[in-house]
Amino acid sequence: MKKIAFQGARGAYSEMASLKFFGHDVNPIGFDQSEQVCDALDESEVDFAVLPVENSIVGNVSVNLDLLYQHNFFAIGEVYLPIHHCLMVNPGTKLENIKTVHSHPIALAQCRDFINRHGIIAHADFDTAGACKLVKERGHEHEGTIASSLCAEVYGLEILEDHIQKVKNNITRFLVFIREEDLSSSYKQEKTSIAFSTKHKPGALLNCLQEFKKFNLNLTKLESRPIPENPFAYIFYVDFIGALQDSKVHECLEALKNDTDIIKILGSYPQGEKAF
Repeated sequence: MKKIAFQGARGAYSEMASLKFFGHDVNPIGFDQSEQVCDALDESEVDFAVLPVENSIVGNVSVNLDLLYQHNFFAIGEVYLPIHHCLMVNPGTKLENIKTVHSHPIALAQCRDFINRHGIIAHADFDTAGACKLVKERGHEHEGTIASSLCAEVYGLEILEDHIQKVKNNITRFLVFIREEDLSSSYKQEKTSIAFSTKHKPGALLNCLQEFKKFNLNLTKLESRPIPENPFAYIFYVDFIGALQDSKVHECLEALKNDTDIIKILGSYPQGEKAF
């Protein structure tokens, strides 16, 4: 059975993304930190890894993009997961009895209207699923937690309210990746992610963007990230529609070398289903 590393405790949205991509005939393994997920894949403790890289409300998960850049990994898939926050409690607890609710700060912020409307005090925790585990262990009747519906199944909690976030169309995009040495030609490619730094000369970035236009490659993402070791220099993360083995993609990447110092291929994979 394939081992899949994800960040968070059992029941985390990342585990849901893993199961959506691979199905249930796998062994998902949670780690506290994204760095530990990458270390486990690096050391061949797991076969695949899944990390969130973008959310439709809060934007990019920059730390995970940086980790993909730093390691010799290759993305083979993407998953778009609708985020449905649920209010969960220990069985028997009623909504009017809840005094505090525990979850990740982002989940709490996304459900602030619901929390305030019911006069509940929010307490930030390190992880949505981890908060569920702690609420279950404490067994208090005045506590609630906000997380995925999978957490109710994993921890034996009761869902009191579903879809309690203010913005209903809340989507997180995950990347599924492997070690570069495990890459196989059998993996389908439709969309490509790269990272590059430009040469220090006028118009370098503009020239790069014009190359994508020249080869008719549609960009779906463009983000800059600072390079800590090189103050005020930047890495540009780009996603575009096109398979790595396509001739026009190959020609474009070759042309980019005229204006870049570094180009790194982060992955080439099928486009994820956008069921929203």
